[in-house]
Amino acid sequence: MIDEQTEKRPNSFWRELPILLGVAVLVAVLVRAFVLQTFWIPSPSMEHTLDINDRVLVNKLVYDFRSPERGEVIVFRAPSSWRSDPSGEDFIKRVIGIAGDRVQCCDAQQRLMINGHPIDEPYIFAEGGVSDPAADQPFDVTVPKGRLWVMGDHRSASGDSLEHWERSDHDIQLATVPEDSVVGRAFVVFWPVDRAKWLSVPESFASVPKPQP
Repeated sequence: MIDEQTEKRPNSFWRELPILLGVAVLVAVLVRAFVLQTFWIPSPSMEHTLDINDRVLVNKLVYDFRSPERGEVIVFRAPSSWRSDPSGEDFIKRVIGIAGDRVQCCDAQQRLMINGHPIDEPYIFAEGGVSDPAADQPFDVTVPKGRLWVMGDHRSASGDSLEHWERSDHDIQLATVPEDSVVGRAFVVFWPVDRAKWLSVPESFASVPKPQP
C-alpha cells in the first residue's frame, strides 16, 4: 500500500500569505457591506443610552427579513431636511411608532401613548435627579404606511420626529423616516469597554396593542 502524503513546499506560508490576506480583506468588506458595521456616536441625542464617542455594532441584515419594531435603536440615512451638515448622513434614534400607530403626548402621568397605551421610558435622559419630559408639547400623530416615528432618548437635545413635526408645521411625511432608509439595528455598545452593553427593547413596548385598522 502506498502511503500518500501531501508535500509542503519550503516557505509555502509566505507564498500563501498574500492570498490569505486578500481573502480576509474580502470577507471583511462583505461583512461590513451586508452584515455588520460599527458606528461612532458624535452627538448627545441618545444620552445616556449612548454617550458621545461610544461605538456601537449594527446588524445590517435583520431588516432584510422583517420591519423595524417599536423600541429598537436604529441607524438610518436621514432625510436631507433633517441634516444641518450634508456630511452627517447617518442618524441613530429609537423607534417609537411604526406604520399605522397613533402616537400621542401625553397621559396624566406625562407618558407617551401608542395606540392608546401609555409606555414607560426608563431610558429617557436624566441628570442630577431631573429628567427630560417625554415631549416638550402635546401632539397626536398617526404614522403613515412604510414610515417610522423616531425619537432620541435625550429628548431636549435630539433632532428627531417630534422636532421636525414642529418645524414642518405638522407635516407627518417630513416628520417621519422611510423604512427603506434604515441601515440596520444597533444592538450592542462595544466601546469603551466599561460601557459595553446590549441595546435591548424595553419591556414596556411588549404590551402595546396593534394599531386600529
